[in-house]
Amino acid sequence: MADKPAVHIDEEVGSDSTLHDGSQTNPYKSLQFAYLQHTDTASYVVRRKDEGEDEATYKPAAKAALKKAVNYSDQQKKKARKEKEIAHRQKQEDEQREKALEEAKKIVIEEDTSLPRATRITLGEKDPAKVKLGSGERTKEVDYTSPNRGTRVRVYGRVHRERKQAQVLFVTLRDGYGYMQCVFTGPLAKTYDALTLTRETSMMIMGEMWEVPPGAHAPDNRELHADYFEIIGKAPGGEEAITNKVQAKGDAQTLLDMRHLVLRGETASSVMFVRDAVEHAFNTAYHDMNYVKVSPPALVQTQVEGGSTLFSLPYYGEPAYLTQSSQLYLETAIPFAGNVYCIEKSFRAEKSLTRRHLSEYTHIEGELDFITFDDLLTHLESLICTVLDLVFANPRIAAMLKELNPTFTLPSRPFKRLRYADAIDWLNEHEILNEDVEPEGSPPRAFRFGDDIAEAAERRMTDIIGVPILLTHFPAPIKSFYMPRDADDDRVTESVDLLMPGVGEIVGGSMRMYKYEELMAAYKREDMDPAPYYWYTDMRKYGGSPHGGYGLGLERFLAWLCGLHTVREACLYPRYMGRCKP
Repeated sequence: MADKPAVHIDEEVGSDSTLHDGSQTNPYKSLQFAYLQHTDTASYVVRRKDEGEDEATYKPAAKAALKKAVNYSDQQKKKARKEKEIAHRQKQEDEQREKALEEAKKIVIEEDTSLPRATRITLGEKDPAKVKLGSGERTKEVDYTSPNRGTRVRVYGRVHRERKQAQVLFVTLRDGYGYMQCVFTGPLAKTYDALTLTRETSMMIMGEMWEVPPGAHAPDNRELHADYFEIIGKAPGGEEAITNKVQAKGDAQTLLDMRHLVLRGETASSVMFVRDAVEHAFNTAYHDMNYVKVSPPALVQTQVEGGSTLFSLPYYGEPAYLTQSSQLYLETAIPFAGNVYCIEKSFRAEKSLTRRHLSEYTHIEGELDFITFDDLLTHLESLICTVLDLVFANPRIAAMLKELNPTFTLPSRPFKRLRYADAIDWLNEHEILNEDVEPEGSPPRAFRFGDDIAEAAERRMTDIIGVPILLTHFPAPIKSFYMPRDADDDRVTESVDLLMPGVGEIVGGSMRMYKYEELMAAYKREDMDPAPYYWYTDMRKYGGSPHGGYGLGLERFLAWLCGLHTVREACLYPRYMGRCKP
């Protein structure tokens, strides 16, 4: 040890850097790093102060510490050798792959014009008159005169999944109408485009439709055996691959930024297909009841639900707002059309980030003429159940809903009816406290008549009861100006919220004041200037009638139906406080 040069370690002023040489003027910081640099070619001294010494001096490294450094060095050497082997192997594989790709570029495929003309179909086409599946043992010789051969088809779509094997390439194609497994063999599987195929690449494929072999699985139990294909739009791989851009367990805000790519996934796209089916079902249900669809304006100069949630904007020098609800305009259509409805956007500038609030949402609103409050409740039950029956009558949508929300069960009629006063008693009996107490910061307390039942308490009650609830007869002070009082209890209005388990309120409705004097008194009571509402007031002036209506939030309905955690998942591109992109 004496004839070996000394390497110095000083934990206080040393540095584990290759710029240091271990001299007394340039010591290392740790013994492990020092040993990695000099191994057993040096002796090691560590600057330390032992008990009884006034100042630190360099002393030989402790045997135990030196042994740890030797073991650490051995581990690092093994790790370095392994990394070198891996790098070498990777280099060889990359070279072999590059060579294979260069050879693949030489393979040119052309459509065999002697084959029958390919019939263009969508991936969801199942009509046996258009698509016949080959069956039995598929021979290599493509003889389409044989009775067990399948239809030759041409399909377009994007690569949803791909799986490469030694001599076979399996591609699951997606086009919005369905999914189809496509099988590439022979020269097709060895082309450059096949070897470098990436997810989301758009392509055209021709080939024969065939039954899936026994024991195998594929969408709709069929597959396309390709005889020709073309790449239309190649998607990137590597770091830019869609699987790196969008990950199921990714950050929520990042996924919303990448919403345009998230929508290509099975869950997000299924929700959009269900949304389309639900909206179509509402239109069908209304038309079957002879309701007239109208389109009220989105730019307005009046409020419906209070000024604090209005989006304001300049309108040719005048103030204007984005509509909170189409209700008032919808009411004015009753005298010429009878029962009416609309499916439009509504906007609420609510500074809320709860999972059931949006700044822009789709509002399904209806107004019914010459009815009673009980007629309105019966109509809501019937409408919801009819829409659900229509949605589940579509086998494709029903299958999607089974995947999205396997525990969903269709509600039965009649829905549970619960008056507000009874709900207050129920909450107190179940020791559910009012946590939304004024002034802000006050401790929770038992509910009192007149309290607004906040979202958390409302949902707890709904989830415990476990069935749809028509919550009725809310106190007048917590409801809108146009809602009439109940004839038997002047404290409450003829109003209703439809509550669903897991979501809470999805519908808000009421009868509407239809007498001129009653509405004018309501304006005065709420300190509202009736002048801007002249067109609404004239409904009562020129032949008023007992009528009522409601608004249903489509996104909340979908959250209940699909079992979604937030209403944002029910939107193509959600808009809420802090998000107005992409």
